Amino acid sequence: EELRTAPSAPGCRGLKRRAAGRNRGAPRTVRTAETAQRIKRNRRLKANNRERNRMHNLNAALDALRDVLPTFPEDAKLTKIETLRFAHNYIWALTETLRLA
Repeated sequence: EELRTAPSAPGCRGLKRRAAGRNRGAPRTVRTAETAQRIKRNRRLKANNRERNRMHNLNAALDALRDVLPTFPEDAKLTKIETLRFAHNYIWALTETLRLA
């Protein structure tokens, strides 16, 4: 057995003993190809759900921004990039109006 020092992180207890070339911890389960595929598919589904939620939140924020921006005509829906550019220009124009007043 060889001695190795543990990282100096909070909660570490100093030296750890490791068997050279052997894993003395709990036995590892062998992943079959089917298990690996199931894990991979599950991770992909979770990532897809996170991305879907992220896009729903982004779209909701853009809709809220569109509601406070003056648009002509009223029923025109700006695209995402148009909304951001218009909001930037609108804020700049309001700032200039306040600065000159």
